[in-house]
Amino acid sequence: MDKNDKNTGVSLFGQSEEYLVGADPIEEIFALNMGDFISEHLISEDLAKKISSNVKDKKKRLSDQLRELISIYSLNNTLCVLNFENKEDYAIYTAIAHSIVQMLEVEKCNIYLAKDYARGMDIPDFDLILVGSSLDNIRRGGFKYSEKSIISVCFVECDTISANGITAVPMCSNSKKVGVIAIEDKDATLIAKSYLTLLESMARLFASSMALQGEIDNTNHILDNEDLVSEMELQHSRAELTALIGDLCEFQQGFVENLARAVDTKGHYKVSHSKNTAELAKKICKQLGLNEKTTDLIYYAALLQNIGKIMLPEKMFASNAKYTPEELKLMQEQSNIGVNLLMNINFLSEVVPYVTYQKERYDGSGSPEGLRGMSIPFGSRIIAVADAYCAMTSDRPYREAMSSDKAMSILREETGYKWDVNVVDALAAVISV
Repeated sequence: MDKNDKNTGVSLFGQSEEYLVGADPIEEIFALNMGDFISEHLISEDLAKKISSNVKDKKKRLSDQLRELISIYSLNNTLCVLNFENKEDYAIYTAIAHSIVQMLEVEKCNIYLAKDYARGMDIPDFDLILVGSSLDNIRRGGFKYSEKSIISVCFVECDTISANGITAVPMCSNSKKVGVIAIEDKDATLIAKSYLTLLESMARLFASSMALQGEIDNTNHILDNEDLVSEMELQHSRAELTALIGDLCEFQQGFVENLARAVDTKGHYKVSHSKNTAELAKKICKQLGLNEKTTDLIYYAALLQNIGKIMLPEKMFASNAKYTPEELKLMQEQSNIGVNLLMNINFLSEVVPYVTYQKERYDGSGSPEGLRGMSIPFGSRIIAVADAYCAMTSDRPYREAMSSDKAMSILREETGYKWDVNVVDALAAVISV
């Protein structure tokens, strides 16, 4: 994105010429970083002016910037969570453990945190504490990581370890050791690589989020004693926060991409269907001249359009056999399951409308929500066409891939009642290049 273009939707923090004093290069770097970290819907022009050069006192400006970072990157906005129904810590981690068992189809999942992160669960003499489990009636407890166990070795070495039916994945960020996620299954060695990669990216995301929250706590303490701290201390806090936010953004993207790969594994696609659909949707967006932020949102939505499948049994997708009534109900509900998951993965909530309505038909006939034409979000219409084309031109367990010409012919025939003609035209232009 061209940060000099003031109409591209980048945060006003990126428009440093207008709002920031150029004498401070650190301020300039911070401004550019904020353009990457904060989407424009989170920050208003008035607020940008308030916490930039219009604040003459530099300490006050630094304090305001820190408070704004904290408000945006609070735990509720950054921690990737699945199936949260209760804000009490143990219930949260237990819900996560249950979700992991369902996604990976393993027998058991336990989550351990270093005692510095297990707030309200301090158990003397132990370095790692069990904070959540997929098994009912498991009491929280802990052990010393000096013990010779898979869990402790994983934590100390910050490396994934598998042995005796247990796979331990470290919750480590670039700077902090937070804990361990351990899954257990008698066939643990048969867990698909994409599932294990998803678990590792989830663990990194948790660790990064929690490290950021730790720094936010430190910053809040500094701000509570603002009159007693120096400008340099405020600048240091800002540098630490922006570095951790950068890590978090990187891990969020990795999590999304690995989640999409795991969905493809569940769906028994021989190629990366989600990735191919997302890349094609991005090309269609560019052909249609959409701005970069909208293109990015559509890209992520296309990656995760079938996210609900991650919570379904893999055997349902292994063949073209007729579904049982129970399986058919699950398949019909997978879209709603996916939307619920996205709503609970805080940083992905913006893509929900595109995912929710991508099954709508252009003429409204048979549409799940009854939308038609221009009332269907443009992103949903783009994803629908990209998904259909990629599905038809990919091998599946029960059929071979169609040729590109045949797939385009079918899309042309269905244009006007299934698909938006403008999107199909854009697709034709993209694949002809």
